[in-house]
Amino acid sequence: MTSAAPEPRTADLLPDGLGMGTLTLKVGDLAKMTEYYRTALGLTVLADDAAGVVLGRINEPLLRLEDRHGLILPGRGEAGLFHAALLFRDRSSLAAVVASAAQHPESRFAGSADHLVSEAFYFTDPEGNGIELYWDRPREQWSWTGSTVQMDSLALSPNDYLRSHLTEQAAGGLAAAAAEIGHVHLQVGDTTVARDFYVDTLGFAETAGWHGQALFVSAGGYHHHMAMNVWNSRGAGPRKDTLGLGEVLIRVPGADDVAAVADRLRFAGIENHHDGSELRFEDPWRNRLRIAIG
Repeated sequence: MTSAAPEPRTADLLPDGLGMGTLTLKVGDLAKMTEYYRTALGLTVLADDAAGVVLGRINEPLLRLEDRHGLILPGRGEAGLFHAALLFRDRSSLAAVVASAAQHPESRFAGSADHLVSEAFYFTDPEGNGIELYWDRPREQWSWTGSTVQMDSLALSPNDYLRSHLTEQAAGGLAAAAAEIGHVHLQVGDTTVARDFYVDTLGFAETAGWHGQALFVSAGGYHHHMAMNVWNSRGAGPRKDTLGLGEVLIRVPGADDVAAVADRLRFAGIENHHDGSELRFEDPWRNRLRIAIG
């Protein structure tokens, strides 16, 4: 039996039409990383300039790889990216990309899980960035207790999944499967500080937590658009300028939504740059965020 998602949110919260946009990664070997995302995940190069490469699917930009070959890799316990999550529309498309990623020599398989709301497979790219590939169960199958969505990490066999869902058509049309950035999961130093920033200031709704170790937040009744955990990074301070996460883009329906967040940031004393259509700022760990119309 399932229960309905929470009632629509109030005006001081992020809008229901929110979605995640192109994620920027700072990479040390642009050619190698571009080739990895092309061949392992079936992404297509959509734009290419001196500063970097934009990759996506069916003309939908998903990742921007920014050439920063002079930087070093971050330490395991530093704040930054835990994983970027690519959401697929059907199980066969997900299975095809999982099979491709698993066969790539530069991929490291990091696990899989049935999260009740979704089915997910985890990999690590050649420079240590986490990747989640997942499919959502229909929303009517999600279960809510008040404002908390029920999630878990149950066993999910990759081999059984591929046997059940991988089709010749999906495997042969790897680049044709639609996908989007479903959510972004960060490593932070403290989940209470993360809640103060992402919920109380930005205006996300908290949808789940995990014993003070993880926080899940969203807009519009989604299970989560962003998450923060301290599993590797408890007590981490502000980030140095390293490889890894470059920028998290959050898209909202209109200029009023951008302005409302700018007002909340100013009220909280958080430095930001607002040009009318875009808003740039940093979280307490110097993770760069941008809110834009789209």
